[in-house]
Amino acid sequence: MDCRPVPSREEILAALEKKQGSVATAKLQAATVAICGLGGLGSNIAISLARSGIGKLILIDFDTVDITNLHRQQYKASQVGLPKAEALLANLKEVAPYVRYEVHNEKVTAENAVRLLEDADIVCEAFDRADAKAMLVDVVLEQFPQKTLVAASGMAGFDSGNAICTRKVTGRFYLCGDGKSDVDQNIGLTAPRVMLCAAHQALTVIRLILGEKDV
Repeated sequence: MDCRPVPSREEILAALEKKQGSVATAKLQAATVAICGLGGLGSNIAISLARSGIGKLILIDFDTVDITNLHRQQYKASQVGLPKAEALLANLKEVAPYVRYEVHNEKVTAENAVRLLEDADIVCEAFDRADAKAMLVDVVLEQFPQKTLVAASGMAGFDSGNAICTRKVTGRFYLCGDGKSDVDQNIGLTAPRVMLCAAHQALTVIRLILGEKDV
């Protein structure tokens, strides 16, 4: 068993400030981000934001880890069968132990979204289904005039990663992906392409927190 001590909160913050700057790190520490869906997009978004020093992450998913998730999602083989929210929390605590985490092992619906998302500054949409994506867009843009939504559309297949981009749809709505590929087209999912889209979402979140409004 590995009993090596974990670096202190102060040591980790100092390391973040050395790499990201004290001003940026302070802004990230003050932010709360909700991630709706913890699959290929959401689990990778969460890892990137946690490593970047986000102050609080709200993690929401009702599903369990499946063996087919392992090739592109941030889970371990030993976690197959566990609730994704709980498994991801355990993994996040290993890389970013001082982030504040709020975990909800439930499905986001039009009825509970306000309760689940009310404390977030920015909301990340990371669902698989088009109807769930549309529901979240409607809820955030209609019921949270002060919040920004960062969503995704199109990261399936083996097409060039250069096709994945970020665009500003409205002042509070950003969309990442290639805008056309769909897993229902039976073109597959690959870890690099899914992670590229997730990285676009995470970077957009960070840029918004730092005051950058353009993509």
